[in-house]
Amino acid sequence: MFLLKKLFQLRDHTHQDEEKPFLEHLEDLRVVITRVVLTLVIAMAVCFVFRNELMEIIRRPVEQVWQISQNDKIPDGPVKLDLSTWEMAKKAERDTSAFTPEQRDHYYRLLDPSGDKNLKFHTESVVYYRAAIDMENTNGKGIEFLEGLPNISDDLRKQLMALMEEGKRPDAAVDARGKLVLMQALNPTEGFMLSIKLSLFAGIVISFPLLLLFILQFILPGLKSNEKRAMWPAMLIGFGLFIGGVLFSYFFVLPKVLDFFYNYSQEMGVTNEWRIGYYISFATQFTLIFGLGFELPVVVMTMVKLGILNYEIMKNTRSYAILAIVVIAAIITPTPDAFTLLLLAGPMVILYEICIWLAFFHRRKEREQELAEQEELRKKLLAAPPLTAAYGEDDDYDSYDEHDDHGHSPDEHFDHHDDEPDMDEQMEIYRRDHEDFFDHDEDEGEESDDGTYDFDESELEPDYDPGPYLETDKPKPESSDAEDSASSDDDEDDDDDDYRKHDGSNEEER
Repeated sequence: MFLLKKLFQLRDHTHQDEEKPFLEHLEDLRVVITRVVLTLVIAMAVCFVFRNELMEIIRRPVEQVWQISQNDKIPDGPVKLDLSTWEMAKKAERDTSAFTPEQRDHYYRLLDPSGDKNLKFHTESVVYYRAAIDMENTNGKGIEFLEGLPNISDDLRKQLMALMEEGKRPDAAVDARGKLVLMQALNPTEGFMLSIKLSLFAGIVISFPLLLLFILQFILPGLKSNEKRAMWPAMLIGFGLFIGGVLFSYFFVLPKVLDFFYNYSQEMGVTNEWRIGYYISFATQFTLIFGLGFELPVVVMTMVKLGILNYEIMKNTRSYAILAIVVIAAIITPTPDAFTLLLLAGPMVILYEICIWLAFFHRRKEREQELAEQEELRKKLLAAPPLTAAYGEDDDYDSYDEHDDHGHSPDEHFDHHDDEPDMDEQMEIYRRDHEDFFDHDEDEGEESDDGTYDFDESELEPDYDPGPYLETDKPKPESSDAEDSASSDDDEDDDDDDYRKHDGSNEEER
């Protein structure tokens, strides 16, 4: 249940827009399992038709082991000898043991009509060789027996001494190949069950692309059309890696492993008579493990695509990953020897290094895409109209325009309120801002000694609001020129007093 929850969380992480409840995840899992089972059943039914050919294929590594081991033991004596002639001679010795000399000659003429194989000579050598082997195993005097054996030719003696050399000594049993290659079935139903097992193994191999497709569709749901098209090359690469691992195991690793155990058993004096059921289970498990082990790039790059791994993590944890690969290889290999462990762990380490480089190129590609998107966004922003054009007619900018009419920038406006000047500075600022009110040009009118000034009616209307400094709302009584002059002086004095009072109140508020 814990693994299912983690798997479903991974699916939601890959497709966050459409998260599903737990039961819907289970339904998707049921569909995937159904597809996988149906695919395997169909593939297994097809492969079952070729069960005899599959049996020959799975036996071939054992036959290669036997031929290699026996060919290495065939000596270079005075008379040419090969493995097929040696096997024929052992059978002829067994079959003609009770024949008369004339009967043996008739037998040899039928098996070797041309005499190129020297069947009669090698059959006679088999008789003495077996006796020498038995004596060697009994009291260690097999070579001494051959050296003093009377009534044999010099070529036969040299041939026997070559067969008895240390490290040679081919198998003297008659049916040694059959017991090893053909093997034995100790159960009445074992042959049928082995055919089913071989068909299942072959079905997994030929249907692996579809199995990989179903699994990826479950782990990575909600793929777009372009992403689905990109999955087919990925599946072909995954299938190629799987087939590469199977073929590497079948043609290179499996024969060497079988040869190691065959010779090791012989050195211990153990006869190699393997059971067909155990061997097929061992061989199919061995090749499948290598095929799945070669799928490491598919697993790693899928995790990189999901964001679980990246180039920096893989580069910094390389030593831990290699240790994990060695441990996993030691667990999944069906043999406990270090040689098989290295044959599986070595390619997996190389594939992991390739994955690091693939993650590096993947990161660089993503960065290039991000830079391209940023450049495109920058061009769009530069091509767009400036924001001030949109706000040119807004009322929010009227206050700044009015303030600029007085000769102040926005910074000066804030500085003016932050650093309040004293009374004289305020008066000077006020006079500067209202110099049109306090100062007049000479051509605006003529002034008399009594300080009066004659204005036109249009000039008496101010173009600004005098504020609290002038009481324009009060009606003025009609008076003479003298009274007007006196009232004008009084008004100016009152204006100055009001201004001082106003500034004083502002000082108290501060």
